[in-house]
Amino acid sequence: MSETLDLLLAAPFWVAVLRIATPLVLGTLGVLLCERAGVLNLGIEGIMVAGAFAGWVTVYHGGGLWTGVAVAALTGMAFGALHAGLTVALGLSQHVSGLGITLLATSLASYAYRVGFPRVDSPPTIRPFAEMSWLPLPVLNQQTPLTLLALLAVPVLAWLLYRTPLGLALRMVGENPEAVEGQGISVLRLRTGAVMAGSALMGVAGAFLTLAAFNAFYFNMVNGRGWVCVALVVFASWRPGKALLGALLFGFFDALQLRLQQAGGGAFGLDIAYQFYLMLPYVMAIVALVLVARRAAYPQALMKPYRSGER
Repeated sequence: MSETLDLLLAAPFWVAVLRIATPLVLGTLGVLLCERAGVLNLGIEGIMVAGAFAGWVTVYHGGGLWTGVAVAALTGMAFGALHAGLTVALGLSQHVSGLGITLLATSLASYAYRVGFPRVDSPPTIRPFAEMSWLPLPVLNQQTPLTLLALLAVPVLAWLLYRTPLGLALRMVGENPEAVEGQGISVLRLRTGAVMAGSALMGVAGAFLTLAAFNAFYFNMVNGRGWVCVALVVFASWRPGKALLGALLFGFFDALQLRLQQAGGGAFGLDIAYQFYLMLPYVMAIVALVLVARRAAYPQALMKPYRSGER
């Protein structure tokens, strides 16, 4: 047990927790923004893949790192616009459209990679973001600027949602779109803008994987993180601060299972199969979701198409 305690108190462990949590923070904020406006976006998994590829290939062909982040955000916005067009403008199923976006974005990224790099045995690499060693803060000074961006996005989104007229309109369009339209505000434009902005955050979440966490694009590198983000929004009760907490909690258990695998079960004095450690963060996420979901106050108009003039 003393080895486990030493592990939990070590700075490298918390560096790993924050690094693992970063794409989850960005992705969860993106889903939260969409759902606050009443739109479920299950396209996040594919949007993260597309963002990861678009950002990486931009830098590989000579673009700057921040240019790659911007391209990833624009890629996410493009898929968000498609999703909003299908679900908000046309009123189609948000579940079907989101899953279709995931399949489309993933397939396009795979196709573009195969066409652009037909004769490579291993993925080409780039020079990723460097650590912010100039920061006088432990743990954070071993992160990249995208982690700082993710952390700053939490209070910014909270301020936007709870301290501005735009945020009030966004929350209301997810609760009572008729009231929003009664104030002369376009429900179509508001929901479309929220979905596009949320999808941009999802694209940046994917770009973190190729521009900061790794230095190349790999197939299956997103590895279900998008679905975790969807679950974390429910855990967070659609609040940015709790979304950060949920992402850090998942990052904690994921970093823990990696360390326990390396210890080979010795941290607990038990001979435990490595598969147990692999499933640990997901099991804990499910447990946390079950405990919180019953009390979660979800947006009342979530997944409900709205057509102007209908009651």
